[in-house]
Amino acid sequence: MGEGTGGSGWRRAGFAGAAIGVLAAGAAAGVAIERLTVGRSVRQKARLALDATGPYGTLRGTAGRALADDGTALAYELDELDEVDETGETGETAGPVVTVVFCHGFCLAQDSWHYQRAALRGRVRTVFWDQRGHGRSARGASQTGADGVPVTIDRLGRDLRAVIDAAAPEGPLVLVGHSMGGMTVMALAERYPELIRDRVVGVALVGTSAGRLEEVSYGLPLAGVNAVRRVLPGVLRALGSQAELVEKGRRATADLFAGLVKKYSFASEDVDPAVVRFAERMIEATPVDVVAEFYPAFAAHDKRLALAGFRDLPVLALAGDQDLVTPASHTEAIAAELPGAELVVVPDAGHLVMLERPEAVTGALLALLARAGAVPADSGEGPGNG
Repeated sequence: MGEGTGGSGWRRAGFAGAAIGVLAAGAAAGVAIERLTVGRSVRQKARLALDATGPYGTLRGTAGRALADDGTALAYELDELDEVDETGETGETAGPVVTVVFCHGFCLAQDSWHYQRAALRGRVRTVFWDQRGHGRSARGASQTGADGVPVTIDRLGRDLRAVIDAAAPEGPLVLVGHSMGGMTVMALAERYPELIRDRVVGVALVGTSAGRLEEVSYGLPLAGVNAVRRVLPGVLRALGSQAELVEKGRRATADLFAGLVKKYSFASEDVDPAVVRFAERMIEATPVDVVAEFYPAFAAHDKRLALAGFRDLPVLALAGDQDLVTPASHTEAIAAELPGAELVVVPDAGHLVMLERPEAVTGALLALLARAGAVPADSGEGPGNG
């Protein structure tokens, strides 16, 4: 490859990397690069320093593996209660042990629940898992290669059932889902209504949507977003077939990528830079071909009817008031369908509200767990950051 061709290839990779950065952050168009007056080498050194800062993503539990119905290995971790008596009941709740299952969002991993995991550790039995193609979970055989089959939200609902069967085969459940994880919980309810009826005692839907995602503008002119949507699936398929080149381009455009992550993940100016960098690392760890495989699922997602399965349950519907990816209006629409829902809109918070405003999210979650009988009623008070 000659110098001219190589330069062109790198430019294409750079543009492709920027496009994937937009998508991974939940957007469909570019934004201005921040901090233009700061040298690139300085920013690179700052990122490396932040990588070694803070405990984010270091919490580990008992590792397990669930097999999806297509044979895909799904990684999960289990944190047990500190004390369970010989009858299988806890002294705190005087009832069967409740398992709380956490489902993460698109381009994230189970570690996105870091603060909540720290706060709940030992207080309730919890399961954290990585969606297929994310974190330590494998990609399905049908999702690999140039002719990979797109992943559907229904597929993810079946994956969640496999994790429950492996990690919590009996006893009451509380299901917690952020963004795509919330959609996964809805898909589980649609396919397995008997599981919801017989075992689920509470549901938390955080920064998610039951459908109509085509109306989301990501804070940009809707006409331009719709134009991008029409061509993006084909572009992503093409980029997915050149994953190695695109990944190099994404690394080469790290400064733009960092700006996009911050804009579309967080809303406040005072968010810890180490938390922002932690989010970047999770998002940039998601391979571009996985991004391409999942993208069509969001346009097709419509689980409004599935919400009926939660109608008789305690439900937490929570969102950041400045979420550009799944706006708070989508969470409000979910709450309006569910008489047992508590609607919590967290001020000055974006899409990754559980990392940006952990006290508010953990406090609301504890209140839900108290309503579900999983923790004492006085545990609903907001804890610290963990």
